[in-house]
Amino acid sequence: MALLKATGIIKAYNTLQVLKGIDLEIQPEEIISIVGASGAGKSTLLHVLGLLDSPDKGMVQLNGTDIQKLGAIEKARFRNKQIGFVFQFHNLLPEFTALENVCIPGYIKGDDKLEVEWKGREILKTLGLSSRDQHKPSQLSGGEQQRVAVARALINKPAIVFADEPSGNLDSKNAKSLHDIFFSLRDTTGQTFVIVTHNDELADMADRQLIIEDGQILPKPR
Repeated sequence: MALLKATGIIKAYNTLQVLKGIDLEIQPEEIISIVGASGAGKSTLLHVLGLLDSPDKGMVQLNGTDIQKLGAIEKARFRNKQIGFVFQFHNLLPEFTALENVCIPGYIKGDDKLEVEWKGREILKTLGLSSRDQHKPSQLSGGEQQRVAVARALINKPAIVFADEPSGNLDSKNAKSLHDIFFSLRDTTGQTFVIVTHNDELADMADRQLIIEDGQILPKPR
């Protein structure tokens, strides 16, 4: 059974139709890359799949739940528990430590504070940041900040993680390190990733590569 299924996704902004009938299925423990030219609809699709935006038409199901049938509060709770996000700009809160940034989704979920912080420390340790958990973002390198963002996406053990140009703001060494982390997490924890990227190396590493052109997914070459 597919972990995520999208059918007939259409999305427009005013008169500009961005997504023109997207159908896709994602299986558990897959790493999917989404590629295409700027403006093709990649990020819009990611935002629709990740409940950051709503389609004008179509259906998105995650873990058997028809997301479009959820009310606003239910949708926010579902997103918090089931979905993780990693963006090009890590969006860490500057006044909080790395550990506090990681734990925020767990606090919002309402889990026990000490348990959340224990989980946060364990994830940071897995990502090689155990000695940096009390540092604020300004005290971390770009690569370290992005690993903190990955840890934050994982704190609630989501069903799926969406990453929008996650290595786009990193140098080649840190980009490769981040890419390796995604595949290591898939192998060790069974995590599923959907990654929008312009990085050819990362796109080629994925289990499947989806190419979006003019708001549609191109058919597989024969």
